[in-house]
Amino acid sequence: MDDFALYSGTYGTLLVDATTRLPLTLREGRDAEQLSRWLREHPGVEVACRDGSLTYRQGITAGAPDAVQVSDRFHLWQALSRRVQDIASAHRGCLAAALPPDRETGPAPVEEATGNTAADTRAGRHARRLFEAVHALARSGRSHSSVARELGLDRRTVRKYARARTWQEVMRRPPHKPSTLDPYLDHLQQRWDEGQHSAKILHEELQGKGYLGHYQRVKMAVAPLRRGLPLDEPRERPPSPREAARWITTHPHRRNRHINDRLPRLLDHCPELRHTHDLVRRFATMLDNRDATPMPGWLNDLANNGLAPLAGLARALREDRHAVAQGITTLYNSGVNEGRITDIKLQKRLMAGRAGIPLLRQRVVLIAQLRRRYADRPTRKVGPF
Repeated sequence: MDDFALYSGTYGTLLVDATTRLPLTLREGRDAEQLSRWLREHPGVEVACRDGSLTYRQGITAGAPDAVQVSDRFHLWQALSRRVQDIASAHRGCLAAALPPDRETGPAPVEEATGNTAADTRAGRHARRLFEAVHALARSGRSHSSVARELGLDRRTVRKYARARTWQEVMRRPPHKPSTLDPYLDHLQQRWDEGQHSAKILHEELQGKGYLGHYQRVKMAVAPLRRGLPLDEPRERPPSPREAARWITTHPHRRNRHINDRLPRLLDHCPELRHTHDLVRRFATMLDNRDATPMPGWLNDLANNGLAPLAGLARALREDRHAVAQGITTLYNSGVNEGRITDIKLQKRLMAGRAGIPLLRQRVVLIAQLRRRYADRPTRKVGPF
């Protein structure tokens, strides 16, 4: 079972047979009572695979108490990845350490320069006021929900500001990606020194080396050389918290050379991220080996590492430890739901969004059964006309 967005602010629940991989029913909402009622009306469920939500856990417990609950592997990994990103955001000042040593500016000057620039903008002043207001109320012992009601903010926004150590951590930076021409700048300089000053010919040469960019970019790159100036240095920036989290959660064998060069420098500079990386790799090993034996010790380390996001995740996983262990060791998962949810969205588009839940349920369930029936029919051989 899995939930999905039906319309704006309206969610639905899709139940799929794990054996036949066919949809069973589609219901509006995602409440525990509705799920438990359906399970009581359809007894015999032996295994129920779900995400980590408390709603589905309560619904299965009430409707099918003898069923084995399985916490989906993808949702487990997704929950851990989100906490890793939270930790990277809280230690944003360390991310500049991932740059090569000859271009590294150091965390403190970067953070100071960013703060001075952002403080002069309207967004910076707004972020600073919210940061001070949230921390003033949080220090008085108020809960995040109470602070959110007081300030008229979303609870997740309050939690983000409360976890931040400085107001600069909650500021969004404009996207700034390196140019695709950067790997070819040395070749451009060499060819220019050899006497080739035609941007068109240089562009053709780079295309032969694999460059896929436009001629205009090459023309702009060699413009400083025409004025007797050096080529612009390749633009390089520290990784964003999302990028750093992706580096940590990516399997070591699937990391490219760029990540393998920068991640060790980042982990050596930030003990918190190194400890997070070690915990992530230990959990990945459990998933790869389908072995939940190390899980109790891993949960203890997760709870006692001094990092609030991971400690919160440890509490949630410990409450659901039996389903988490099943998700690690068994083959059941919610992957089949993702394809069916895509089919639901297709049916919505075919009906221009005007389908109610009963009609949408009939179309999704019946069309899936018809597809399976015609796919299982033997193919008749037709002779030449």
